[in-house]
Amino acid sequence: MQRPGTEPGPLGILLCAGFGRGFGGDKLLAPLADGTPVAVASARTLVAALGPLGRAVAVLRPGQQALRSALADTGIALLSSAAAVEGMGAALAAAVQAHAQAPGWVVALGDMPCVAKATVRQVAAALVHDDALVAPFHQGRRGHPVGFGRHWGPQLTSLGGDEGARALLRQQEGRLIHIAVDDPGCLLDVDTPQDLAGLPPPAG
Repeated sequence: MQRPGTEPGPLGILLCAGFGRGFGGDKLLAPLADGTPVAVASARTLVAALGPLGRAVAVLRPGQQALRSALADTGIALLSSAAAVEGMGAALAAAVQAHAQAPGWVVALGDMPCVAKATVRQVAAALVHDDALVAPFHQGRRGHPVGFGRHWGPQLTSLGGDEGARALLRQQEGRLIHIAVDDPGCLLDVDTPQDLAGLPPPAG
């Protein structure tokens, strides 16, 4: 339910501030089979899935000018955070703090270009209560993106380092809403060139 003074729908957060050291280059700019950079495909999915009632922001660290330029035409907002150099947790905290009045957050990873738009929509739609925690599951394995109701804002803004929200999800495992999806893309990230070569075409 939309509340007075809050943003109209959950905010999509795309985490794009990682260094990708295991890839041997900037994996977020690496091209998919159709030439689309990894992070651009991820951003387009998030923006398209959330639609006019949602908004999306990509978190970058200072100095990622090439990635900023690549994302410029995707429709996603860009947030540069000096704290993001500390890791995924700090980047997520910066985005939630910058959009603290959102009624919820759908947190996606820039290196997961094969997540289906339908998966993002299902996670967002399940954020109907302030204390909702939502994740997609494919064949029993938890994937991304993960949804957080606004109740979890203080915990998210207190994150730091590179673990992201994994510890919070472990602590609250009994409250996690499982969304079963037929979407292997929600499990597939790009850590190595071999991962990139083995990606299937993005789902709808």
